[in-house]
Amino acid sequence: MAKGASASSSLSSMPESGKVSGPVSGQAAAADDSDHGVQSSARGRGGKATPQSFTPGLYIVATPIGNARDITLRALDLLALADVIACEDTRVTRKLLHIHEIDRPTLAYHDHNAAAVRPRLMERLNKGEIVALVSDAGTPLISDPGYRLVKTAREAGIAVTALPGASAPMAALASAGLPTDRFLFAGFLPGKTVARRRALEELAELSATLVFFEAAPRLAASLSDMAAVLGSRPGAVLRELTKKFEEARHGELGELAAHYQSAGPPKGEIVVLVGPGTGQPVALEAAEIDALLLAALDQGSVKDAAAALAERTGLPRRELYSRALHLRDGADGN
Repeated sequence: MAKGASASSSLSSMPESGKVSGPVSGQAAAADDSDHGVQSSARGRGGKATPQSFTPGLYIVATPIGNARDITLRALDLLALADVIACEDTRVTRKLLHIHEIDRPTLAYHDHNAAAVRPRLMERLNKGEIVALVSDAGTPLISDPGYRLVKTAREAGIAVTALPGASAPMAALASAGLPTDRFLFAGFLPGKTVARRRALEELAELSATLVFFEAAPRLAASLSDMAAVLGSRPGAVLRELTKKFEEARHGELGELAAHYQSAGPPKGEIVVLVGPGTGQPVALEAAEIDALLLAALDQGSVKDAAAALAERTGLPRRELYSRALHLRDGADGN
């Protein structure tokens, strides 16, 4: 990157001087980098990379999650040579292709048309074409369409190759400061509170950092449910990763929930990380206990609220039941 260039340029705002020209010739030859023992874009004249050639098959290609320069040379080689690029939204993908001066056919492939389009892609693969699969941002199949296409291709004996690159869960894990030796990516939690808490309960006993995607309007409610079900754990909310207004906020789950309840939904794409539990009873302030009980009472009985919080915090169930009863009666009195 040139001195003074922004590391947070978005796809739509990368300066002209920051363009990375993709290969435009289909007459590239594959080369082996014998010095490093890997097959890659070889060094050609003038120190520039010589584009790699590819055999027919399905290629799963990671694309930037915000900064248009976060794409590999190999991915650009492949996209420039693909017979067709299957993508979630052709408008998004064509914007990326335009930035890198690539002009190849695109075909929309998403959850709503996959059943109809998949046979067309398989027909092209069976004819010996190069088909690239990309998502709007990041690595395909990671909370994105593509699983059934990959499965169908493999069952048909078609070669499937992944071209790794940008991934929001990996970027968040690398920068959040939470344990990374064990982690679980859980995608999006259910939108309804009861289903969301049920899903969190299934994850509560895992000794691992949990990684979620979340929609901004549901962020505060999800964090509140995480605090109620998982207890007082360290968390991080990262938004707009690799973009100009990238932001990371750290704190206990209850603190994060309180912040976003007060501040309102943030803008942009969001990744939520939750540190592993300690297995020890947690110390909570009276106000925190009340907030957790009130949230639980919104979804169940006094008995269920007390039992759930006792299990997660180690606090006496009888005391929690008494407090929940008082809170419920007080709310009813209002």
